[in-house]
Amino acid sequence: MSKSMYSHVRDAWKKPAETGVKALLWERMQVWRREGSITRIERPTRIDRARALGYKAKQGIVLVRVKVRRGGRRASRYIRGRRTANMGVNKKTAGKSLQRIGEERASRKHPNLEVLNSYWVGDDGKQKWFEVILIDPSHPVIKADSRYNWICHGSHTGRAERGKTSAGLKGRGMRGRGKGTEKCRPSIRSHANQGK
Repeated sequence: MSKSMYSHVRDAWKKPAETGVKALLWERMQVWRREGSITRIERPTRIDRARALGYKAKQGIVLVRVKVRRGGRRASRYIRGRRTANMGVNKKTAGKSLQRIGEERASRKHPNLEVLNSYWVGDDGKQKWFEVILIDPSHPVIKADSRYNWICHGSHTGRAERGKTSAGLKGRGMRGRGKGTEKCRPSIRSHANQGK
């Protein structure tokens, strides 16, 4: 059976050094570094991922590229008489992934749109880039489309902030396999405090 075009694109992104994607990204990131932290784009960089996550080239659907700085949190150095060796300022990480942070920033930048999903497109030593798919719930084309009009309901407002996207569900521990080792519901934090 012949492979689809999307399969070839997906395979190319799996092995970037062999397929030329690495060289392409190297050139693109030089341009991306000079852009703002949230940039609206016309078409997706990874068409296979975008389509798999619900993107269609139609009115009411918007794509933005978000730049998020990498690394842990910057804790302030405390001043005291006695101090620990590293002062507890290193290796402090946020409770959210950088992808979730990027989705929330895109949602704040475009308050009339809702985040559908997002995917990774590149990173260097300082930053990570994600492309976020946004939908306009008040657009007549979206309201008329049976695949997307569920997002027009008021209960789906603020999806990114409430952790309802794919990255948000993963960060909230909602991807349990049901084998007993990974707790899925009600929450990991609630489950950890059961014995106390």
